[in-house]
Amino acid sequence: MIDSRRISNILLLLFLVSSFDHAIAQSSPQSNATIDQIAIDTLNKNRLKFITITGASTYTIGSVGLYFSWYKDYPTSSFHFFNDFDEWHNVDKLGHTFSAYSQTDLIYKGFKWAGLNDDQSLLWSSASATLFQSTIEIMDGFSRQWGFSWTDFGANLMGSGLYVAQQKVWKEQKIRLKFSSHINSYEFANDLRGQNIDLHSRANDLFGSGLESILKDYNAQTIWLSGNLNALFNTDRFPDWMNISVGYGAQNLYGGFDNVWFEDDGQKVDLRNQERYGQFYLSLDADLSKIHTSSKFFRTLLDVLNVLKMPFSALEINTLGELKFKIIHF
Repeated sequence: MIDSRRISNILLLLFLVSSFDHAIAQSSPQSNATIDQIAIDTLNKNRLKFITITGASTYTIGSVGLYFSWYKDYPTSSFHFFNDFDEWHNVDKLGHTFSAYSQTDLIYKGFKWAGLNDDQSLLWSSASATLFQSTIEIMDGFSRQWGFSWTDFGANLMGSGLYVAQQKVWKEQKIRLKFSSHINSYEFANDLRGQNIDLHSRANDLFGSGLESILKDYNAQTIWLSGNLNALFNTDRFPDWMNISVGYGAQNLYGGFDNVWFEDDGQKVDLRNQERYGQFYLSLDADLSKIHTSSKFFRTLLDVLNVLKMPFSALEINTLGELKFKIIHF
């Protein structure tokens, strides 16, 4: 299944970052303060109430909206499981990990801003992110076409776990999960039967078109582990913002598990001659939270954009055994 639910996850993340940073800007005497920079020593009940109401409302509205926009029109069944390991070459699994990590990060900062201590903030943020993500899995579990995915659930836990582990060990996020994507171009290809297949039409059916495809096209997405060089190597030799990143993506994905499908007229398309393969990247990145500005607007904008891997040159090694250099990859 195309995990278009990730669209709502990312939009939710950006909305909440903006809300929290705006609230901080209004309440803090520090003109350029962010969630990361404000030390809270005592519980602020009004802030905690704001965080709780905002989170609960967003979760409720998001869950109800997701049901009516996605699940309502699909047949239901008794709760069941579905093994989707290696679906979409596991790019979607890393997408789950990224979403859970990003939500844990955001909610942790919100609880810290409200005055909870580290352990409390980590507990409630990881539990909240797991609830957000697991709601989707449970809805899948009651959908006849899909099912509850243990691999998706495990990927969610990995994302939250990565955040919690770093906070417990380092008291900071030296390594961040980030996301990048682009609008892909598709042409024609001959399948095993010699039919000339319009891959652009197939991609539109699967991933949508234009800006929508940026969040849905698994052939265009890369999930990154982005580490700050100064923090990782305990040095000040590099610019504060400079990160080193390793990423994963995939190509030639025209179906969840394989490149075989049936057109609306019943015609079978067998595109297994287009080999599906994984891509591993090495690139630089920018930690936008390390860029100093006195503008509250740009501080918030940088925090929102920091979930994205910045465009840089990249070295690609793929599972076809090819080594490629890309001038710009995003």
